[in-house]
Amino acid sequence: MNAELARIHPDAHCELDFRTPLELTVATILSAQTTDKMVNSVTPTLFARYPTAADYAGADPAEMEALLTPTGFFRAKTRSVIGLGQALVERYGGEVPAKLADLVTLPGIGRKTANVVLGNAFGIPGITADTHFQRLVRRWAWTAETDPVKIEHAVGPLIPRMEWTILSHRVIFHGRRVCHARKPACGACALATWCPSYGDGPVDRDVAAKLIKGPDSAARARAAALGLPVRTPDELVELAMEQSA
Repeated sequence: MNAELARIHPDAHCELDFRTPLELTVATILSAQTTDKMVNSVTPTLFARYPTAADYAGADPAEMEALLTPTGFFRAKTRSVIGLGQALVERYGGEVPAKLADLVTLPGIGRKTANVVLGNAFGIPGITADTHFQRLVRRWAWTAETDPVKIEHAVGPLIPRMEWTILSHRVIFHGRRVCHARKPACGACALATWCPSYGDGPVDRDVAAKLIKGPDSAARARAAALGLPVRTPDELVELAMEQSA
């Protein structure tokens, strides 16, 4: 299943826009209870206004709240981001630490956020057990655990450590595009052969194809309608060219 996820989601990546560990840390804090797209719409202005940890530490709460309002829970997020800046300045010379034990002591950062930062900003493998990841690995019977930390520890030994970060992205991509919570696109899923939950969603190819989401959802739906599983981006281009010939 991991190999198939790699094949069908070669474009899997962190969908939060960032250039530095600090930017990713702040963006991940802001991503709670909102979409990556929403965070990405706010962070260009935020990052330009507060380029360093010291800038966050000395920020005016009202001004920051105004910037963060679209992300929801903006007061709590403002407190976390300002607190993060203060803690980084006081304890780490204004730099984001590259150790899990240090990261989880900072305001607004739990184990999930820490693994996002470690994996994507520092290249240190980590499993991001977000809601999509938790849902899918249980649906696939990789684990029956419900606690995010226990899920992380249960899934880790199943996959080579160096793949933990990219595995997280692949699973999240699949959860957002194909294996939806209420109605997974079972009939158009490339993992159907191995999935113990096949049939939780519609198995009819045409019905399932219409449930696929994402930037290439139309092409994936056409592939599914032809009796093919979810395709890779390159294969979708080739399919489109064949159909138009």
